[in-house]
Amino acid sequence: MIVDDSNMIRSRITRLVQNGMIGQVHVVAQAANGVEALALATRHRPELVTMDLTMPEMDGVECITKLLQMMPKTNILVVSALTDKATAIAALRQGARGFVNKPFSDDELRMALLELMDAT
Repeated sequence: MIVDDSNMIRSRITRLVQNGMIGQVHVVAQAANGVEALALATRHRPELVTMDLTMPEMDGVECITKLLQMMPKTNILVVSALTDKATAIAALRQGARGFVNKPFSDDELRMALLELMDAT
């Protein structure tokens, strides 16, 4: 599942996944904010989530906390433009398992997702 308020980022990650660059991963849902992500997660039960941190209605850190309370085995990769290390650390402390800075190359995202999948 891809969670990002940027339609362009959601489309880019979807294209990368659909091109088969990340193995047998499929996009089961896309959400533009944390509230939408939680609703979609209950329906689709994603194993892997890319999560932006700065979003309307519910930010990524709060969404990570609630998502992992519902589904503790979900792997979450933060994909964010925030350069604030404290926020990145907060996301990792809430249970995110990786972090990729925006802007990112296709190869950087692919490697981060593959590492996350290998770690499970």
